[in-house]
Amino acid sequence: MKVSYHGHSVVKIQTANHTILIDPFISGNGQTDLKANEEKPDAILLTHGHADHVGDTVSLARANDALVIAPVELAEYLGTKGVNAQGMNIGGSFEAEFGKVKFTQAFHSSSFTDDEQGIVYTGMPTGILFTAEGKTVYHAGDTGLFSDMKLIGDRHDIDLAFLPIGDFFTMGPEDAAYAADLLNAKTVVPVHYNTFPPIEQNPDKFKDLVKNSEVAILKAGESIDL
Repeated sequence: MKVSYHGHSVVKIQTANHTILIDPFISGNGQTDLKANEEKPDAILLTHGHADHVGDTVSLARANDALVIAPVELAEYLGTKGVNAQGMNIGGSFEAEFGKVKFTQAFHSSSFTDDEQGIVYTGMPTGILFTAEGKTVYHAGDTGLFSDMKLIGDRHDIDLAFLPIGDFFTMGPEDAAYAADLLNAKTVVPVHYNTFPPIEQNPDKFKDLVKNSEVAILKAGESIDL
């Protein structure tokens, strides 16, 4: 499995036979190396409904007949846009051809601003546990620190975790480092920082605070092989 980071919270997972995108905010993302019209995902996984996470989901899903897995209210909204969307909820899991998807809790908010409908409530925000080829990747989504991250780490042998460090809207470096120690993942990658002025951070500060995991600070386009 090859897992790559593409700026903000965009993650691409490539297994032997499938390509999965998480939170594909590509258009308008000054931190990404991707071009939306060149991506060919088989599936798209969404943590919540904010525009900087939903991103190019609708156009990508339509162009590639990709399955979108999202919190149920967000999935229902995307279904009205002609997207093949599977709704799930926190604690639930789904065995797909490309891997197993399980939603965890996250402490944040979730809505989407539609040009015609205005602000649309898109359900509870989530984190994602993705398992394929004997490896588990945890994408925390947008969240504050919460103690049940230890339960997530205790119950799942996490090979790679993506944690937001931007502060202001999510955890900052200090809380994210504490979260990393609770999760006890083999490797952690900081995300959701430096895209906009309010979330400018030095990822080395996060790295210096993490005690129990290897920290990989990835530039857009860099990857880790699991």
